[in-house]
Amino acid sequence: MAKRKLASVQRIHRISPIEWADRIELIHVLGWECVAEKGLFASGDKCVYFEADSFLPLDERFEFLRRSSYKKSDVMGEGFRLRTMRFKGRISQGLVQPITILPEREGGYEIGDDVTDLLSVRKWEEEERVTNSGTIIGAFPSFIPKTDEMRIQSYPALIDELKGAGKYCITTKMDGTSVTIYLKDGHFGICGRNYEYKLDGDCPMYRYALRHSIEGKLRALGRDIALQGEFCGAGIQKNPLKLIMPEWYIFTILDISSSRAKRLGYSEMAFIIKKLGLNGVPLEEVGDSFIYSSADELVERAKGRYPSGTYKEGIVIRPFEPCYSPILEGPLSVKIINNDYLAQ
Repeated sequence: MAKRKLASVQRIHRISPIEWADRIELIHVLGWECVAEKGLFASGDKCVYFEADSFLPLDERFEFLRRSSYKKSDVMGEGFRLRTMRFKGRISQGLVQPITILPEREGGYEIGDDVTDLLSVRKWEEEERVTNSGTIIGAFPSFIPKTDEMRIQSYPALIDELKGAGKYCITTKMDGTSVTIYLKDGHFGICGRNYEYKLDGDCPMYRYALRHSIEGKLRALGRDIALQGEFCGAGIQKNPLKLIMPEWYIFTILDISSSRAKRLGYSEMAFIIKKLGLNGVPLEEVGDSFIYSSADELVERAKGRYPSGTYKEGIVIRPFEPCYSPILEGPLSVKIINNDYLAQ
């Protein structure tokens, strides 16, 4: 899977005014919109774009962020966390800075250059809380890929890949925490995003697995397999689904019988989910060929609400059958976050 470019050199392709704003304007980079000081940029300029959820180091170049973005945690240390923000009714996703913040380099910088490490930028990570953890017994298994969908606004060219991939499906992005349950070489395991947990009563995911007899059902399948899904409920992300009992929504199933995990297609995944008596993420749309042509269309498509009435987090788009993405250097899959969800 391609490494996420938290900070990269990009070109400003458009600037638009913000109504009732004298000092700020909207900068369009890739598929993103960012609020910036008026007059700082011009259309066609090279710039440095920082994605939302980037964690910038303590540095004089970023001190202007202290009032809005300073964070300190035991895990991440001190720095500036970039979040989606609202200015004068417009959403700003990420940060645009002049190319001059980069050190001089022979030959200069090209569009698309990854400057994440050069600027010591990291992805902001939250500690796993007691509501979705337990007693850690080890790191996340190396033979299972972690779940981390890329956003379409950062990779607009993925639209062309989707158009060439044939049949596609759109599913709802559930708002919870990632949980992986697997069976390999006779070993049954449960993991959060970063760790594997002891199978005891302190682990809410294991209590869920016991209620649904997941271990026995996986053993009955007779294959090495990993189920990845979103664990939702009270105490997790403010429980936007308003669930009384926690629920798990599977979005990926992997065959892990060999050294290279293989993602299953949608039909086979749906068959296994039904056989196990579990829930998959809601299916919103299926089409024979991809009908969307721009990131803006997809941002609009991502809007909507959960049955509870709260704004849904967004959508995930994949080919019906897994295919390789040269851009992502892994399976073709992309997420679009609902702007109404971000702004609430």
